[in-house]
Amino acid sequence: MNSPTSAPRSLATAQRSLLDPSVRHPLWPPLTEGCPVTSTDEIAYPLDIDYAYDEVPAELFTRPAAHGLDRWAPLLPPLAAPGLGEGNTPLIELPDGIWIKDESRNPTWSHKDRLNRVTVSAAVASGARGIVVSSSGNHGAAAAAYAARAGLPCAVFTSPHAPPAVASHLRAYGATVLTVPYESVRPLMRRIVHELGFQAVSSVTDTAHTGHPFGPEGYKTLAYEIALDLGRAPAAVHLPTGYGELLFGVAKGFQELARLGVTDSVPRMYATEPAAAGALTEALRTGNPAVRVPVGPTVAYAIDCEITSYRGILAVRTTGGASRTVTDGDMLRACRELASLGLWCETSAAAGLAGLRTHGPQETEGPVVCVVTSSGYKDVTTASGTFEPTPPDWPSIKAALTAEPGH
Repeated sequence: MNSPTSAPRSLATAQRSLLDPSVRHPLWPPLTEGCPVTSTDEIAYPLDIDYAYDEVPAELFTRPAAHGLDRWAPLLPPLAAPGLGEGNTPLIELPDGIWIKDESRNPTWSHKDRLNRVTVSAAVASGARGIVVSSSGNHGAAAAAYAARAGLPCAVFTSPHAPPAVASHLRAYGATVLTVPYESVRPLMRRIVHELGFQAVSSVTDTAHTGHPFGPEGYKTLAYEIALDLGRAPAAVHLPTGYGELLFGVAKGFQELARLGVTDSVPRMYATEPAAAGALTEALRTGNPAVRVPVGPTVAYAIDCEITSYRGILAVRTTGGASRTVTDGDMLRACRELASLGLWCETSAAAGLAGLRTHGPQETEGPVVCVVTSSGYKDVTTASGTFEPTPPDWPSIKAALTAEPGH
């Protein structure tokens, strides 16, 4: 592996075990199969990235915003791959004072662009011959885009029933799309890594979800943007949660802001999972570091994960938050609420708002933010349905415009 020299502003220093942060490894190569020291046969523990925090430039959080993640380079692993203008997404206030961080405004319409700018950079910097990812939708589309931008081949294991927008993305970016039985995905990904020299940008472990150690670092930038837009840390952040990487990354970002004296508090992190799965909720309930749960049918295909990650457990515990589940009906109601206000999102993406509306709490000591992760274009049902022709006469037009909503 070659140590990169193209991003000297990064202050990343090492990889460290999330189970025991005193166990440290060199920054390179990325350890994508979990910590080799603290992991056991029963569970693989993910890694975190440490930084030289005492060297962070004082002006990092005050200078005018640059486009993309490059503004935050000192607090990210080296950005060796070019970006696509990811980040700087809007924070929108709802009529009742809840704030929506709208990640559908990213280049491939989801929060996964932040993660893939960082992980594809790691692949470039460490000399990987390509990248491989397993994804039901957003992750694969973003990985394919950033791989194309970096000039790397990309292999995507995905469902033959991928949403139309995702299938279009993968074809357009030239990714190699592989549809194999679910139980074959991770063994095949590991062979692609070990025999072809690709780097995995999603989890390849079976005993728990570890993911790419650099990935959640991209999600930290959500916290930076939210704090700057609000002028403070919020009281709580509600997020759609599958494997917990977004949850962990946003929590870490706010913890860094407090450590650096930019904010004086860390918000409580509230994870929301579909009731058809709920691995993180079950892990917290039972006190286990990771659990596997049966997954039932749900429209929230992007977050119906059967196994959780230790990252999600840490994010909830260290911030005093909680993990809750919501039904498809809860998420669809949240989608309709957002759409009525001009925000169209994927069903899974509305889980954070659904969790707030269903369970509360209504915080009193500061703003509350719900992260909306992706666009309605990513829903599996988006391409279905047609419009009935309207007769071109005035009574029909007038009746259509004066009908009660929903009729």
